[in-house]
Amino acid sequence: MVSDILRVLFGGGGNIVRETAEVFRVNAEAADARGAEMQRAALDQMATEFRVAERGLFDRFIDGLNRLPRPAMALGTLGLMVAAMVDPLWFGERMAGLALVPEPLWWLLGAIVSFYFGARHQAKGQEFQRSLATTLARAPQVIETVARMRAMRADSPGAADPGADAQAVLSATGPEPNRALDDWRRAG
Repeated sequence: MVSDILRVLFGGGGNIVRETAEVFRVNAEAADARGAEMQRAALDQMATEFRVAERGLFDRFIDGLNRLPRPAMALGTLGLMVAAMVDPLWFGERMAGLALVPEPLWWLLGAIVSFYFGARHQAKGQEFQRSLATTLARAPQVIETVARMRAMRADSPGAADPGADAQAVLSATGPEPNRALDDWRRAG
């Protein structure tokens, strides 16, 4: 009778205790496998979404031109300060001319500069996201490569195991010839 009860609970193709427990608590191993698969799929999707084709000469030239305004503005400001010290009259004439610029034109200049730098910031942020996605997509390959390299270390267990190669075992365990000792034995 006890064996019949145990067979009903644990035997016969299904485990009633386990199946009943999984109704109240999620199978942790299966949940982890589903989570890992979902994360892998998300990383693959992000990597393919942000993959960039090789940029041509024109694109690189335009990107180089886009890098000029910030250094030009910084160096221009430093140049104005130097000009104010070197030739104050020349500098004063230029600043008097700037005082005649109407206020709406200043607002327009501010909007253009803000949009330029805002767009540049957004483009660089998206490029960073693409490179991050590519790096994260390569992480499992790097982890696998590091694990294989660590297994080949000399202090790893079984690293020098010759397997079924008997000649390698004999050559590794047998004594090496010592010419000096052989000459001494022949001379003596």
